[in-house]
Amino acid sequence: MRARLSGGHFRMINEKLYTCTGDEALNYFKEDPSLFDMYHTGYQEQMSHWPEQPVNIIIQWLKAHSSSLVVADFGCGDARLAKNVKNKVFSFDLVSNDPSVIACDMSNTPLDASSIDVAVFCLSLMGTNFSSYLEEAHRVLKPSGRLLIAEVKSRFDPNTGGADPKMFSKAISDLGFTSTLKDFSNKMFVLLYFQKKGKENLTRKGIEWPELKPCLYKRR
Repeated sequence: MRARLSGGHFRMINEKLYTCTGDEALNYFKEDPSLFDMYHTGYQEQMSHWPEQPVNIIIQWLKAHSSSLVVADFGCGDARLAKNVKNKVFSFDLVSNDPSVIACDMSNTPLDASSIDVAVFCLSLMGTNFSSYLEEAHRVLKPSGRLLIAEVKSRFDPNTGGADPKMFSKAISDLGFTSTLKDFSNKMFVLLYFQKKGKENLTRKGIEWPELKPCLYKRR
């Protein structure tokens, strides 16, 4: 019974996070921080059923590159990324129960412009204003900096109401990035990697962002 109640609360919070803005989500958890713990407990339970964790692939990518690269982990959860690499990692999420995690709206981090080498979004493009998170990543990334995105595969399946991955990649390219990797080989998630262009894009308002459908979990 407790597991069913916990699962129900997780699904309710999860749907809320996908259908509100980042600022609304921040206020939601400020009103009741215990909901954040409830959400992440449910999230970890869901992830336990995945044969492979996308965060581990991103960890492997970082370990294959210089440990001097400075990383921003947007929507870090339990900060597993920071705990498993030698790099300096700025970990951001809506609530912080860990001194190493900075609580904030991901569209407005305290980082300086052009101060980060790698920006990571691992299953964290939640919220109706996800494009503002990517704009913030562009702001804080150095020229030629890397943007690593891992997202639930169904969100990029046009046959089931998901976004067209080509349209999504084009929007990020219009923001000021070049696509370097599109990996759809995993049945659970996709990997989309980009590199920031050297010149600033001043026509950002004309970008057509596709809608990313909410990832709603079924009862088990």
